[in-house]
Amino acid sequence: MATEGIEAVFMETHNWGKAAKFFQRLGYELEFATDHNSGQLRNGDGPTLFIAEVPEDREPQMQLVLKVPDADAFRLDADIEVVTPFEDTHFGTRLMTVRDPDGRLWSLQAPAKNQPQGSETGHE
Repeated sequence: MATEGIEAVFMETHNWGKAAKFFQRLGYELEFATDHNSGQLRNGDGPTLFIAEVPEDREPQMQLVLKVPDADAFRLDADIEVVTPFEDTHFGTRLMTVRDPDGRLWSLQAPAKNQPQGSETGHE
């Protein structure tokens, strides 16, 4: 089984409000906001954009999240480095991290075991 393309972009910011307004001005619509300075936006049928505020002393990061339809059926080639295997998240998905040949980390996200496909909520 292969990944199914980019599911989301996870982006950190020093100011959730400014970041959300910036992307809304670019045509993204707010799907939800959390009570801890984060939220999810979407533009049409494209990948979601999840933005989370981090402290000023931390450099904001950005990461692409690839979609995996079923974590239990997913198999990687032996030459792909798994940094963290699939783990349940507090936001209702299962997440794995792999490292590409240049050292970049990639997130692979699948629905939780008891969650129907298509109901993922993204990073929180």
